[in-house]
Amino acid sequence: MAAAVAFTGLATSAFAVTIELGPRPYYLIDQMDDGPLKDKLSACIGQPLKSTEFSIGHRGAALQFPEHTRESYKAAARMGAGIVECDVTFTKDKELVCRHAQNDLHTTTNILATDLAAKCTRGFKAAIGETPASAECRASDVTLAEFKTLNGKMDAADKKATTAEDFMDGTAGWRTDLYATKGSLMTHKDTIVLFRDLGVKFTPELKSPSVEMPYEGFSQEDYAQKLIDEYKAAGIPAADVFPQSFNLNDVLYWIKNEPEFGKQAVYLEGRLRQSGFDPMAPENLSPTMAELKEMGVNYLAPPLWVLLTMEEGKIAPSAYAKAANAAGLKLIAWTLERSGPLSNGGGWYFQTVKDAIDSDGKVYEVVDVLAKEAGVVGIFSDWPATTTFYASCMGLK
Repeated sequence: MAAAVAFTGLATSAFAVTIELGPRPYYLIDQMDDGPLKDKLSACIGQPLKSTEFSIGHRGAALQFPEHTRESYKAAARMGAGIVECDVTFTKDKELVCRHAQNDLHTTTNILATDLAAKCTRGFKAAIGETPASAECRASDVTLAEFKTLNGKMDAADKKATTAEDFMDGTAGWRTDLYATKGSLMTHKDTIVLFRDLGVKFTPELKSPSVEMPYEGFSQEDYAQKLIDEYKAAGIPAADVFPQSFNLNDVLYWIKNEPEFGKQAVYLEGRLRQSGFDPMAPENLSPTMAELKEMGVNYLAPPLWVLLTMEEGKIAPSAYAKAANAAGLKLIAWTLERSGPLSNGGGWYFQTVKDAIDSDGKVYEVVDVLAKEAGVVGIFSDWPATTTFYASCMGLK
């Protein structure tokens, strides 16, 4: 039986949550190569668990639950995620809601099966020959009241579909639709209440709008400010909030205009888009690590592969990780448990260490290098039980 322990996170938590990891962390340990790390983790099985800020729920617990739904968020907290993410976008009436992108309702909700499909930016088009099926439904196509009538589903689409029903039924085989029959959509305000009650901290990501900004007088600065204002209105301490954005200007806006929140603003590595981006040549980045720190940025969040390299056949921290540490930047990595089975090199998230990734058990080798050598202070995961177990075993915060 999985170990369980009650914890209370924030001082304002309304009720205790029992941590239940389920079998996955122990399955991963079983798949590991024999050695000191496997021995250490094995010895922790059955030991007390704790909620940890090292374990960040990426869109909740999106490996098995529809992302950004009440059910997904609660599952993440129950797996010990000390911080949980709401990706923030806005509706037609400029209300903040949790979606990974403003234009993903056609893949993350049942909108195409409802009358609201008629309001989509682009309705469903069936696959014809080599032309894939398509649709585009935006949060900004519907009002908040209409948004809340939708049901969340696993983020997927079958591009070969000839009907809207089949288009929505594209969940990857290594995920599941078992919990997708009910996905309760959330506003940003809803998550503030829920996360406070669950005793977890907040990491909202301000998503890039699909609509042209300003949108009906709603500027990018208004958007960034409204996100912070909703925490202030709810009485949430700035120290409990880690606002994020790939847009450096958003981060700098918070640093300048909301300095208490800006201290913990997370710059999601946007320099990936720069031509010739190379994690082994961080000196070529613009801005440099030192310049980011001088701007007031304290947290930097790149994908897993940017922080890792291979040295003498072993997984090691990249030059990028070392440069960020040297500049005094705190690192957060994304996203664990998003790649499916790891028998084939792990795909995009593990691309710089693919030669070492040949089984699911390599997950904990990656986490161990990130924590002990690359200096990360937190890891986003689609299944927080994995990172919670490691952090509890190693005594991380």
